[in-house]
Amino acid sequence: MKIFNMKAFKVIALLLSMATIFEACKKDDVAVVPVPTVSGTSTLSGTAGTTVQIKATINAPGGVKSVVILKNGAPFDTKTGAGEKTLDYTKDYVIENIAAGSVVNFTVQVTDQSNQVSALTTIPVTVTAVAAKQIVVVSGNLEGNITWTADKIYKLSGFVRLGEEKTFGTITKTAVLTIQPGTLVIGERSTKGTLIVQRGSKLIAEGTADKPIIMTSERAVGEREAGDWGGLVICGKAPNNLPDNQANRELEGGYGAFHGGTDAADNSGSLKYLRVEYAGIPINPNQEVNALTFGSVGSGTQIDYVQASYGLDDSFEWFGGTVNAKHLIAYKGLDDDFDTDNGFSGYVQFGLGIRGAQQADQSGSNGFECDNDANGSSNTPYTSAIFANMSIIGAKGSSNIAISTNFQNGAQLRRNNKQKIYNTVITGYPNGIYIDSQKGDAKGNALKGDIDLQNVVLAGVDGWGANGYGDTFATNPKGFAIADKEQSAAATDILIGTKKPSEWFLGLAGNKSLANASTLGLSSTLWTSGRPTLVLAAGSALLGASFPTTLPAFFTKTDYIGAFKDTDWTTGWTEFSPNGVTYIK
Repeated sequence: MKIFNMKAFKVIALLLSMATIFEACKKDDVAVVPVPTVSGTSTLSGTAGTTVQIKATINAPGGVKSVVILKNGAPFDTKTGAGEKTLDYTKDYVIENIAAGSVVNFTVQVTDQSNQVSALTTIPVTVTAVAAKQIVVVSGNLEGNITWTADKIYKLSGFVRLGEEKTFGTITKTAVLTIQPGTLVIGERSTKGTLIVQRGSKLIAEGTADKPIIMTSERAVGEREAGDWGGLVICGKAPNNLPDNQANRELEGGYGAFHGGTDAADNSGSLKYLRVEYAGIPINPNQEVNALTFGSVGSGTQIDYVQASYGLDDSFEWFGGTVNAKHLIAYKGLDDDFDTDNGFSGYVQFGLGIRGAQQADQSGSNGFECDNDANGSSNTPYTSAIFANMSIIGAKGSSNIAISTNFQNGAQLRRNNKQKIYNTVITGYPNGIYIDSQKGDAKGNALKGDIDLQNVVLAGVDGWGANGYGDTFATNPKGFAIADKEQSAAATDILIGTKKPSEWFLGLAGNKSLANASTLGLSSTLWTSGRPTLVLAAGSALLGASFPTTLPAFFTKTDYIGAFKDTDWTTGWTEFSPNGVTYIK
């Protein structure tokens, strides 16, 4: 019996020992599955706006269950695993506009299928300073095919010409200059740097909404002013009404910018998403280089989305030509916003003019200024441009804003012109519309319908004199919606046929003259500094307008008056406070 029990005890002990060994082996099997590990990029860096890629290599013998990524301790990204033993994680990160030297820390942690968690792995991204761009000084006459790239800054020294034409009709050099999106061009102040596209040459300056091309002053933040450099001049071979001789084919000021010819479809290039700031220089009294000057530019040239800001003379001036344009902004220039002369017959749609309260020229500043020529002659082709969907915003936003006495008219249509204006709002000027026949017969052209205004809304300013146009304005006879008298010492009556101009204007389709702008849905920010609100408020009296059915196909049919309805086409590429922008870093 004792022997039997001893044998049984030994058997039981052996079984227990084997079970213990088996259980220990099971525990050892679980313990040998390693926790996940992560290795990440050790150094990443870039300037604000640069895209970098967060990369991590994951080893998870127990299979990936989840990946969690934190950015400076806050959630950034997650990824659900499917039991992968290895996994490469990638995620793009656009560096924010934060100070150079800042570090953004990304941390990665992995959990496996057994809920084992890896150690935190940190991937730092260092924000670097913007690398200083090389400044390339450009002077003289350029020829051939040239490209200006966004990684450099181009400084205009003196009159920089694309091509060469020393006497009218003798073109000895041509050039095609392509400027990449985002490129900065500055004008040298001491030499009044100016870019001139001579006849036969082309400028291809096509920016984008997020990378506009900028032509501006070389001076530092807070120091820039109108007239720091010359501006942009484009000369083409389209018709004008000037006598065909050397002297008359040179743009005013006599600086060798010859223009004109017989090719209405002439192509001088393309301007798109372009800003021109602090330009304009006087050559002789009343002869200036404007922010943008177009000399007989042909319809083969493309112009769209261009802003001229703080120019010393006109923002846009056309001397003859047939070029068309859309989306133009004249911002706080000194003289006229949109000036047409010498037979300009192109089309312009969607334009904004905004004035500064004290920024007006001694010659008298207008929204539109229109002449057939300086003498009001009958030379052909006539200045007969068509403008549609323009917002002409004068400086007088409210009765308590003091403005320069040099402001004149929302539109001065004079000197035998035949201009047409449609679906346009004009407000904030001492005078609304002036059909000026002191030289030439503008009133006769109006009678025949060659000057035509339809769906034009004039609005005075609440409390500014008895008529909303400051009829008590210091310099008589200013202060009217539509001029019924010539604005001269004699102040003679104007008659368009048998009607006063005010009667003629209100008798045309869709025209209105309002005592104030309260129903127009315009934002008060139009008369403050910085970016204005441009879309119309709900219920605006400018909504629901008709549109002339006889206009050329170039024009987009609209159901509103002015340059904007519910879409702000200035977003992204424009700048309304350029003196605060650091361009050269």
